[in-house]
Amino acid sequence: MHALRRLWRDAAGGLPATFWYLWAGLLINRAGAFAMLFLSLYLTDARGASESLAGTVVGAYGAGGAAGVLLGGVLADRWGRRSTLLAAHLATTALMVALAFSRPLLLIAVLSALVGVVHSMPSPAFVAAIVDVVPAQRRSRAFNLQFWAFNLGMAVASLLAGVLAEASFTALFLVDAGATLTAAVVIAWKVPETLRRAAPSVDLRPPATAARRPGLRTALTDRTFLVFVGLTFVLAVLTMQTSTIMPLAMRADGLGPSAYGLVVALGGALIVLGQLFVPRLIDRHRKDVVLAVSTALLAVGFGVLAVADVLGVYLAAAVVWTVGSMLAAPPNAQINADLAPPQLRARYQSVFYLTFPAAAFVAPTLGGVSLQHLGDGHWLIVGGLGLLAALGHLLAGPPRERHVAALRRAAGREPAPAVDHAPAG
Repeated sequence: MHALRRLWRDAAGGLPATFWYLWAGLLINRAGAFAMLFLSLYLTDARGASESLAGTVVGAYGAGGAAGVLLGGVLADRWGRRSTLLAAHLATTALMVALAFSRPLLLIAVLSALVGVVHSMPSPAFVAAIVDVVPAQRRSRAFNLQFWAFNLGMAVASLLAGVLAEASFTALFLVDAGATLTAAVVIAWKVPETLRRAAPSVDLRPPATAARRPGLRTALTDRTFLVFVGLTFVLAVLTMQTSTIMPLAMRADGLGPSAYGLVVALGGALIVLGQLFVPRLIDRHRKDVVLAVSTALLAVGFGVLAVADVLGVYLAAAVVWTVGSMLAAPPNAQINADLAPPQLRARYQSVFYLTFPAAAFVAPTLGGVSLQHLGDGHWLIVGGLGLLAALGHLLAGPPRERHVAALRRAAGREPAPAVDHAPAG
């Protein structure tokens, strides 16, 4: 019992109550966000769309997601975190109900693109609100729990989606809408506005951009931040291999969908069961070193697939790259928070989150060509790219830390969180 209490204290102790309500909202949001996982199947089976048309509609959803990330970042810094979260969740609820009863394919395509926008809007606001309320020394724990909630929610969503899709696609959309509305109720009831409206007494923008009016352009011209975003993009491209190129490689090795499902399920189980142990492993180490190690693990895991031809090797490789992903999540989010000026937190988050839809486009587009023409050599390229990114983290880490220290000296102190620090309970 003492060991369990110590584990809980190390993983989740000292976090404010507002964080836990945000965490609960995120978990409910992810657990209920399952309808779009079956969008292509819904279009082809229930609405009679061709595979090419279904692909176009799913692509529209992805394009909407890229736009929604940027829009969510701008609105969270202008309207506020709570207002943006509520607007996005309520809009998603309405659009999901509309999708449940829509029949014309053109209308479904338009609604899907809009759902892509509002599905992505909450991400910058969620993270910016967490940074607002959690003291700097506890943010690594908070981001670790955020990553855990996201993956736990996705695991639940995957299970529920299969059951509901078998029963009724209409029910799939309506239950999704109900879960999203529940998350909105939790946020409206328990999460206060965390954005501080008062102008800071000093200019916290990077020196190279201090002369410009602060905005989205500030993040897009912050060189230190963009180097970090570029390295994160490489990590995202590596991670996307599991859902884009790996299934094709497994099929070429004579392994069917059930084998692929087992590999994916193993990764999800490792994250759900092991993510709470991560803070104890990484808290004493420099963030750039942790990111270098995690990216190297991803590189090795995917590089091993060059010689994989049986399920056991795929499962072993999945353990390696999943551990890499688990280690990377907290320092990635923490560095992003450190580099963002307080008045631009959500905008910086939105630029950071653009790496994921960009990787979702690049990984299958270039990866498919690479696998077709290079075969197993594709995985050697992926592994080499990951090792170069690991080296990039080691080189970029020290100057980035000096940059962050300069920002803190300019501020005079760490900005105080917007709400009470008192832990829940």
